[in-house]
Amino acid sequence: MAAMPLLHCYADVNGIQLHYVEEGSGKLVLFVHGFPEFWYEWHAQLADLGRDHHAVAIDLRGYNLSSKPQEIDAYKSKHLVEDIRALAATLTSEPFTLVAHDWGGAVAWAFAIQYPELLANLIILNSPHPAVFVRELLTNPKQQRASQYMRLFQSPEAEDIVSFANFRMLKEAALQRRSKDDVAKYVEAWSQPGAMTGGLNYYRAMRVKPPALDGAVAPMTPLDPAAMQVRVRTRVIWGMLDNALTPGNIEGLADFVPDLDLVRVPDASHWIVAEKPKLVNQLIREFIS
Repeated sequence: MAAMPLLHCYADVNGIQLHYVEEGSGKLVLFVHGFPEFWYEWHAQLADLGRDHHAVAIDLRGYNLSSKPQEIDAYKSKHLVEDIRALAATLTSEPFTLVAHDWGGAVAWAFAIQYPELLANLIILNSPHPAVFVRELLTNPKQQRASQYMRLFQSPEAEDIVSFANFRMLKEAALQRRSKDDVAKYVEAWSQPGAMTGGLNYYRAMRVKPPALDGAVAPMTPLDPAAMQVRVRTRVIWGMLDNALTPGNIEGLADFVPDLDLVRVPDASHWIVAEKPKLVNQLIREFIS
């Protein structure tokens, strides 16, 4: 089957406007990007899944062409989860598949915990379950060191630092294997008015941060396991070369996700979606069929 043309759409939901791109028809598969991505992270998945599904990739609030609230509190988890619920309600009345990476994964975990009845499948790529991530930040020195960038992103100087020299830091971190055309698309998205602040506000609004390397303790307590259970059929796909999220983040995951299928990809990094699009497509299709 030939893929349908991409359609750019907007939805007024939860007091904001969300931009999304859709392809195809059938059962809904909703893709949620991470930082510093935008809907385009999933373009290869839209082309493939759009052949026989309703494939939709959104710009989260604060990103690219979606609304960008100024208040940091507007980026708390409860608002991000409600964005997904309200948008999905405009697209389908049936349980759907939610696929997410990085920060999108954080939103997807929270969504699945709160609204398991709305999901047929949950697929997470290199994004830790919130209770596991807090555990790792509290107890794992490797994860504490790997997460120091979060303290930078939460600082008032973050916009100037990440935007310096035409976003050199972000290009080096996230776009090493992208084409010139793809890099240009990302720079355009990052350059949208307020977009960089919107993305960074996810870090500023979060409740956790790694302890400082000077020994200062971050104010965190372990999350209640009983309140963190994911009652959804779940596949976690994990690039084992992730420099930001250590393999400890998939240890003990089954304690929080009883119906878990874990796929380790030994030669992929945090940017597995861009590095191995065909494998990602295969693993998504295999699970939801």
